[in-house]
Amino acid sequence: MKKKDVIELIRCHSEGNEKGFRDGALAVAQDFEKSGDKRLAEYVMALLSDVNTLVPQADDQTGFLTAVKIETSALPLPESVTDDVAGIVNAIRAASVNKFLFYGPPGTGKTEAVKQVARILGRDLFMVDFDALIESKLGQTSKNITALFAEVSSFMHPEHLMVLFDEIDALALDRMSINDVREMSRATSTLLRELDRLDESVIVFATTNLFDSFDKALIRRFDACIDFGRYTREDLEGVAEYIFNALLPKFNGPARDSRLFKKILGLPEELPYPGDLVNIIKTSVAFAEPGSKFDYFRRLYRQLTGINSIDPEILKKQGFTVREMEKLTGVSKSSLARALNG
Repeated sequence: MKKKDVIELIRCHSEGNEKGFRDGALAVAQDFEKSGDKRLAEYVMALLSDVNTLVPQADDQTGFLTAVKIETSALPLPESVTDDVAGIVNAIRAASVNKFLFYGPPGTGKTEAVKQVARILGRDLFMVDFDALIESKLGQTSKNITALFAEVSSFMHPEHLMVLFDEIDALALDRMSINDVREMSRATSTLLRELDRLDESVIVFATTNLFDSFDKALIRRFDACIDFGRYTREDLEGVAEYIFNALLPKFNGPARDSRLFKKILGLPEELPYPGDLVNIIKTSVAFAEPGSKFDYFRRLYRQLTGINSIDPEILKKQGFTVREMEKLTGVSKSSLARALNG
């Protein structure tokens, strides 16, 4: 970029020559492209297109943030949690609060809910890279945390930014714990300080599976802490049915039987959380024998009950009809009826 280009841009801006300014800026973007700085060229073009975007960072900066793809599909959550998440969205829009903690067992939808909030608000979501942030060298982790927040502050449009500390317990376990080391205690203290200094227009989310061991001082830094472990049995069955109905049309061959699906769901004493339910249902359908309409039900039955051998006598005690037994065993109804009648 030459000096005369800068002068021309300033002149067009001062004279209100919008067309001249845009033409000059376009030429600058083309020069960046030719010199190999494609990212900066794309940034200039995005500004000219009135697209909300973030300032690209210098090549010599250490990056601790990774861009996250925003989810567009619906996320099934318990009504109580959905209400809380909706309240967070309203609070952010009102510009009253900006730090939130989602806690609960693994697989309860904490991280996915953050992605949904970013989608609803139209914000760019970045996740903290803990592998890069945490180091064994004494004092380096604290320095990296300071550098991380400097990286966040370098964005030109903080009102478009959302930062996620996924599984923040890697940094934030109780500093008074005898199992904690002084290095991580210093890191947690640095994190507290930087959160206090953070621009209020930047939205911060954190998730943890270890809330009971969480540093209490850090908990106080968050404007709201939402418990994602509030799934009832009915909630989990509803989530499973949602996953089942969304997944089945993507595969050729499997036949639908919602009644049989619900019966299998009712067998385990406790149902897994959604993260595990997705994997169980998906693998049952994906690994089913080609050409078999009901093999995925057999696989689902085995995974949820832990019973590898599907016995008609056990199925009868569990309340399955002969027709349902046929689907689960692959044995004809007439053969099953003879076997069950002795």
